[in-house]
Amino acid sequence: MDVQNTGTPWCAPIKVKHGDVSCRSPGGQYYKNVMGSRCKIRCKRGYEMQQGHPEVVCMASKHWSGNYACREIRCPKLQMPANGGYKCSDGSYFNSRCEFFCSLGYTLKGSKTVTCQYHKTWTSGESACVDVDAPVIKCPNLKDKTAEPGKLTARVTWDTPEGKDTADGILTDVILKGKPPGHFPEGLHKMSYTVYDRAGNKGSCRFSVRVRVRRCSPITPPENGYMKCDSDGDNYGATCDFKCTGGYELQGSAARVCQYGLTWSGTETNCAAMNINVGVRTASGLLDQFYEKRRLLIISAPTAANHYYRFQMTNLQHAQCGLDLRHVTVIELVGIYPAQIGRISHRLIPPGLALQLRLLLQISHNNFNMVMIDKQGMDRERYTYPITSAQIFTTIDTWQGRMDEMVLQQEAGHTCQ
Repeated sequence: MDVQNTGTPWCAPIKVKHGDVSCRSPGGQYYKNVMGSRCKIRCKRGYEMQQGHPEVVCMASKHWSGNYACREIRCPKLQMPANGGYKCSDGSYFNSRCEFFCSLGYTLKGSKTVTCQYHKTWTSGESACVDVDAPVIKCPNLKDKTAEPGKLTARVTWDTPEGKDTADGILTDVILKGKPPGHFPEGLHKMSYTVYDRAGNKGSCRFSVRVRVRRCSPITPPENGYMKCDSDGDNYGATCDFKCTGGYELQGSAARVCQYGLTWSGTETNCAAMNINVGVRTASGLLDQFYEKRRLLIISAPTAANHYYRFQMTNLQHAQCGLDLRHVTVIELVGIYPAQIGRISHRLIPPGLALQLRLLLQISHNNFNMVMIDKQGMDRERYTYPITSAQIFTTIDTWQGRMDEMVLQQEAGHTCQ
């Protein structure tokens, strides 16, 4: 009888853990492990052949042609994310579910969970923990500031804020945009601070401070006068000094200060025209009234019909503004004593006082004469013939003190234009 038909086994029966075996042999289904039998091994779901071929043959040596075993499918080990981690239900084995998590301050980028699949891959790519939260920075809260007396700025100080990062705590230097602590001028000032974390996230905050200058109501120079103020002219602590033009006398306060209550100290300042006293007994008493206040242009003629006199007075009729601008008072002496008269504008000088004036200044009454006297009472120029108003102005503009007057007049806008 043929050995193959005796049923005598040649190879050990195949038993596969986590798998199934399907054999076929030359002698029929009953003889699964005789020589020549072929067995196919199929691993259960989640398992794979550990090594060798999935089909083995019973050899004459009474051994199967290869090893056989099923082992559990395993995916590659997941990379641990920086600043985070993961937890798995069954390691890296088939059907294991892994869940990623991040440290405080970091946000997960990618899938939160992955599962190991039959073909040894995870259901998604690896996830990472990234810093997406902006750092936190709190700006100072500043109150409005008021400038000190006589100043237009206020000192403003604050401490540089520190930024806070929810991740690794590493930040760049805090950057200020705007004016740094110090003296701030009047107005609203806006500033901001910015800080960056290592991931480039930006944190910023804004703050502002308003500097106020206490100011009095505007004050103007008096008519026929000048005003010069320090500081800004109308701020708390500012002082304004007043002066009158030549021929005008100051009434009220010569200086006024802007007070804390936003009112001006003193009383209102005015410049009143000089009250010339023509009732004095002497010529020197008359001239002393003009000392350091007015310049004098004394015009003398034997009669009102004198050709030179009439020409000179006609020329001066259109020059009154220029004369006032240069603080010039015109004194007329006309006629021969006792019939002579003197005149300052519309005020008459008694004949005796007019005579004294001619004698004091050594002016002849027989012909035309014109004398120019400066504010210090100095006899500066004499003419025996009429000259134009332009010549008079040019001469006076070269005198001492006139240049300072011109600067003041220009600042105050006093002009004949």
